[in-house]
Amino acid sequence: MTASSYDVLIVGAGHGGAQASIALRQGGFAGSIAMVTEEADLPYERPPLSKEYLAGDKPFERIMIRPTAFWSERNIDILTERRIERVDPVGHVVTDHAGATIGYGKLIWATGGHARRLSCDGFDLAGVHGVRTRADVDRLEQELQHAARVVVIGGGYIGLEAAAVMIKFEKSVTVLEAMDRVLARVAGEPLSRFYEAEHRAHGVFVHLGVAVDCLVGDGVKVTGVKLADGEILPAEIVVVGIGIVPAVEALIAAGARGGNGVDVDDLCRTSLPDVYAIGDCARHENHFADGGWIRLESVQNANDQASTAAKDIIGEPKPYHAVPWFWSNQYDLRLQTVGLSIGYDEVVVRGDIATRSFSIIYLRRGQVIALDCVNAVKDYVQGKALVVGGLTIASTLLADTTIPLKSHVGAVP
Repeated sequence: MTASSYDVLIVGAGHGGAQASIALRQGGFAGSIAMVTEEADLPYERPPLSKEYLAGDKPFERIMIRPTAFWSERNIDILTERRIERVDPVGHVVTDHAGATIGYGKLIWATGGHARRLSCDGFDLAGVHGVRTRADVDRLEQELQHAARVVVIGGGYIGLEAAAVMIKFEKSVTVLEAMDRVLARVAGEPLSRFYEAEHRAHGVFVHLGVAVDCLVGDGVKVTGVKLADGEILPAEIVVVGIGIVPAVEALIAAGARGGNGVDVDDLCRTSLPDVYAIGDCARHENHFADGGWIRLESVQNANDQASTAAKDIIGEPKPYHAVPWFWSNQYDLRLQTVGLSIGYDEVVVRGDIATRSFSIIYLRRGQVIALDCVNAVKDYVQGKALVVGGLTIASTLLADTTIPLKSHVGAVP
């Protein structure tokens, strides 16, 4: 017998879960809705965690997705501190960590993922931190008061954003990246080298092509990071930013197709009846990835897939087809990305990198597939149409900053 039951049960209360509940109500859905979350907090924005929230520029109230009263006013229940561990797709019931059950008519899985942990010795020492939840950042902030040296493992966006904040706090900061450049998995070499130079100019020690052997400590707390070559980098704090592990174990165990995430169709439906998946944990076929099956870790994807699932539930199916976009704030640099550079075979630099305002345009088989725009809002806004249209434009024209990108739309035969 279930402890409760809802017409739509949403597991996860991040961007995707929150937007799904909002979209259902906006679409006129009158049935019962609940969100279940492992955390103690009401839905809040994740990107500011490694940026404004960590830096102290925004209090928690300013990163809440909606005010507290919003949810009750719309009859959306939020069940906090409950981790869903089992799904019974036949009985339409989920079970939480305490053994309590909740019934559902439709289930939306919006769990995102957990910060990937190191697998080496010392990974569990005190002073080792991820940056995935508010609780993560609150713990990190408390310990920073007593730390002088910080080592960041991982040269992706999370790691670099965290490093920039640590510099603001006047810490000695070292970034370790296993590949030969930062942002290697998501950007072209010109952008990587630019950000490497920016971080070094701000005092960050950037080590590329290095492997971590283990973390060393005093038996309780971390005191340093030992590299594969034997060098030990002293540290009171270690921030680990090496990606996420999609939180889909319960769905996979219940029989859903997937692996690195759970597979969904263009309406965000999993292979289980009445079960949807959205956001970071949903693996889908994406037009902007040249038809490849990918997971997208972005607010845009979470929100747009949430709306797709909600529309299907209310009987207005509209297949997911949204151009991806992302952003990153580091120091006084605003990076805005539109499209996916997966499989690019040509890179065009638009503008002078030395001015710290430029764009990197990615082409695949001659077509524009993505732009990385640094302090270049016009290029970002105008470039979206080039990506959506998959336009073929001469590199020389794309590089010419005297020609607005919008002028290429409609000019291509």
